[in-house]
Amino acid sequence: MIRYSFITILLLLASFVIQEFLPAFTQLHQSRILLVQLVFLCSAITVEQPTMLLLAFIGGFFWDAHSALGPHGGNPEIYTQQVESMGFGYSIILFGAMGFLMQGIQPLFKQGKWRVSALLSGISIFLYLAAEYITITFIRGDFTLTRATVLQMASTSLLTMLFSPLIFWLLSRIAKGCGHSIHPQAGRNRRRTH
Repeated sequence: MIRYSFITILLLLASFVIQEFLPAFTQLHQSRILLVQLVFLCSAITVEQPTMLLLAFIGGFFWDAHSALGPHGGNPEIYTQQVESMGFGYSIILFGAMGFLMQGIQPLFKQGKWRVSALLSGISIFLYLAAEYITITFIRGDFTLTRATVLQMASTSLLTMLFSPLIFWLLSRIAKGCGHSIHPQAGRNRRRTH
């Protein structure tokens, strides 16, 4: 379990590097694949709560550091209207909230029902983007929710969710290599039926 948890941390850190090379899809309302958040969500459901909180801290800390080191107010490709100041650490809270949401359906995931988790990852991404947008507009002092913004959040969530089976497959391969089972109840149920 410790080796698997360590590898999920490395996978999360690697997703930050890969995220830099993923383009925005102009045909789909400037949507993006949020690989960092997706790797975190998929990992969060496969680990215990303390490891999930560590992943939330690492993911949120580096996400905020990335935004703070970029142009003032965040990446202009993501934030079309620059904000005055984003509080460092807000992403840690958002990552933690997403992680607790995923942990809530962990019993289903342990039974091998990963499709529910894949669907919830899309919902979690949408809620994350909505919370981030609300935070930005609160700081800006002008709440305007346009159809284009909702479409961008929805298409980003859907596009990111479509890649969740790939991440779950990768995590299952990593778990198998570490001698760790991320679906322990599913294995027991299969043995009972045979």
